[in-house]
Amino acid sequence: MKRTSNILVVAALAGGALLAACNTGENHRKPGRIYMPDMYESRAYEFYNPRLASLKPVEGTVKRGELLPYHVKEGDTALANTIKNPLTITEADVAEGKRLYNIYCGICHGTALDGNGPLYKGGEGPYPAAPANLAAGGPKSHYTQGRLFYVMTYGWNAMGSYASQLDRTQRWKIAAYIKSVQGGEVFGAPDAAPATPAAGPAASGGDTASAK
Repeated sequence: MKRTSNILVVAALAGGALLAACNTGENHRKPGRIYMPDMYESRAYEFYNPRLASLKPVEGTVKRGELLPYHVKEGDTALANTIKNPLTITEADVAEGKRLYNIYCGICHGTALDGNGPLYKGGEGPYPAAPANLAAGGPKSHYTQGRLFYVMTYGWNAMGSYASQLDRTQRWKIAAYIKSVQGGEVFGAPDAAPATPAAGPAASGGDTASAK
């Protein structure tokens, strides 16, 4: 009899302990202590679906916050000179254009726009062809913002396209920054088209590195 009562007492205590462990408040499905919480509550990641990623936008639509599509074709160099910057440029836009220029363009064209970036270094760098001199008074200082945008979009000579690295708004801000360094008016309304468009690709001479 005594042995049976002891067994009942032990069973009651074990059951009470089990109930206490399970009862953690209002949320009975969440344990009080979690072993390896970084695995129990894993960080969520967006999945990558190649099929969805390759889908093009619906015809005639523009992504929210994006500029209207750029319709100048790769061979329309003269037309590119007449395209105006669609942005209303502010000082903040020029500052952002400078930041982006130093990241993507300065390594070739130099932070002074003189075509003497780290990759060239007066012919001592790893890149043998001199990038275009975009500084005020330089051979490419006549480029309009439209032509600069065109070159960043399609590339020119040895320079490849930067359309995959820079969206349309960023390319226009870089163009505005370059013109501001050259002394051109870039603030306020979009830049004006030139009276006489610059020569097309056939008459551009021996550029070795684009707008560059």
